[in-house]
Amino acid sequence: MHRIPLYGKLMELPMFQGMSKEDLAAVLGQTRFDFAQKKAGATIVRAEDECTHLYFLLNGRMEVSAQAHDNGYIFTEEIGAPYILQPENLFGISPRYTRTFVAKATCSLLLLSKSEVLRLTDDFIIFKFNLLNTISTQAQKAERLPWRHCALNLEHRITRFITTHCTHPAGSKLVHIKMQKLANELNDNRLNVSRALNGMQKQGLIQLKRGCIVIPMLEKLVAEWG
Repeated sequence: MHRIPLYGKLMELPMFQGMSKEDLAAVLGQTRFDFAQKKAGATIVRAEDECTHLYFLLNGRMEVSAQAHDNGYIFTEEIGAPYILQPENLFGISPRYTRTFVAKATCSLLLLSKSEVLRLTDDFIIFKFNLLNTISTQAQKAERLPWRHCALNLEHRITRFITTHCTHPAGSKLVHIKMQKLANELNDNRLNVSRALNGMQKQGLIQLKRGCIVIPMLEKLVAEWG
């Protein structure tokens, strides 16, 4: 990937937005970028892998999945470029990925090592602000989540369960979970959960399949029951 396309791609990435042309030119001249291309079906990173680089998705789409600690359910969603893979996990007490990223179609990725990230934060104040803003936003969203009002309505609680486990608040989602497990998570009984899910399916908000729930458009579900 030569300089002109990369210059344009950097301007699309949140970490580099707001930089002047001179700063971007300096970044291109001074920074070691690594590149990777993954074909459909190839794993980009796995949950529990050490987070040693910032991964930027430049082109393509990925499937992102996360599994409950007791292996009781799995959430899978699809995310497209541009996207940064869990920048909040680059530092801290547990610098490891918590989700598995698999190429849905051919993916082009830009990689920045942790040492290059630290150097960029020293040399470019806007890069530092962008990184801090990204991490702070994640922390603030997580801090507010337990304090949000949750209605007694079961459909609302099902929607809350789904949205709190997703990394992106829109698009298609797939939840592998048994009805009884979902009932346990919601502190309700299987019959009530089944009735609520079937009602949501009749509304066209979800699709029920054996052992899983398909959400074609999360934003549509949230608009109705969020």
